Amino acid sequence: MNDFDPLNNLFPKPREEIINMQSYSAPLENRRNLLRLDFNENTLGPSPKVFEALKAIKLDEISIYPEYNLLKKFLCDQYLDSRKFHNDEIGIFNGADAAINAIFNSFGEKDQIFLTTNPTFGYYSPCSEMRGMKKVTCSYIGENFLFPIKEFEEKIIKHNPKLIFICNPNNPTGTVLRAQEIIQLANINKNSLIVVDELYEKFYGDSLLQVIDFERNKNIVIIQSLSKTAGLAGLRIGFTFGHRSLIKYINKVTGPYDVNSFAVTGTLAALKDKSYIDKYVLEVKKAREWILQKFKSTKIRTHFSGGNYFLIWPNKNPKILIEQMREKGILIRSMENKKDIGKSIRVSIGTQEQMRFFWDNYKAVSYTHLTLPTKA
Repeated sequence: MNDFDPLNNLFPKPREEIINMQSYSAPLENRRNLLRLDFNENTLGPSPKVFEALKAIKLDEISIYPEYNLLKKFLCDQYLDSRKFHNDEIGIFNGADAAINAIFNSFGEKDQIFLTTNPTFGYYSPCSEMRGMKKVTCSYIGENFLFPIKEFEEKIIKHNPKLIFICNPNNPTGTVLRAQEIIQLANINKNSLIVVDELYEKFYGDSLLQVIDFERNKNIVIIQSLSKTAGLAGLRIGFTFGHRSLIKYINKVTGPYDVNSFAVTGTLAALKDKSYIDKYVLEVKKAREWILQKFKSTKIRTHFSGGNYFLIWPNKNPKILIEQMREKGILIRSMENKKDIGKSIRVSIGTQEQMRFFWDNYKAVSYTHLTLPTKA
């Protein structure tokens, strides 16, 4: 909706795309001291070694501009056990959102096609809208939200999209594409850039980054971060991986000091404590299986898949349930206005202890609608 009134505004008119776009916003305030199962964050926080590293930062490190060489070197040599990267194949950003924005800044063009799935991560759409791109989407298939691979292939051929975004596993459905399937999609049209958002890949374990050859697949860029696994959501850190020519153009539209020194220090400490991340991911997987079995003993519709979250279709008004759970000290998130899942709630998965707390309170506020299992 165009709400700009030139007669009552004392500044120049914004671009038409900005006036008409729907901005991305998230209810992130007043979440402290609650069990946060609403934004898929690490529910335990970072490794103690991150806190120690941040406390050890000297004053002169705050007063000078940040340096990235040590972090870049670690990412090149030790980020993955299975392979190494060249320095020019990596970009460092102020969170994955900044990486997404930089990719649109580099390749998003007015009236060009942006292809993705629906529903998916909500920040892609405003990024495409502010560049004046035309969005084309494919819906997931059936109650299990299978990836519409055939329709996706057809739309790549038909629309010749400039940008293609695949969230893998997808947020919020958890849908997963195998690495080879993504490579096959990229091979359909070399003039399309496929962006693979892998923020949740560790909870599934089939990362394209492990196997991709950037010399053969120059039109693929992969995004990862440490918000979901290492507990660094507040520090804001994200990475892009791709062919060096591709990364060069993405880095061109990024500020020289966008990532602050605290984020660099905390990220290095987190990456060096790989066992902490691995232990947390394993705990989440165990908790996912535990809570899945609990819901299987009820008649409540749920959907579990590749991420550290699942969907519930409650037998009562989702807004009422969300408020009741908040009163119990637990935050969960409505999927209202999301295609095909608008009546559902997304629940992040924490530790087994946290999911027991969730389950006990979910039963308490939903007991009239649940067929409860007998105690084991």
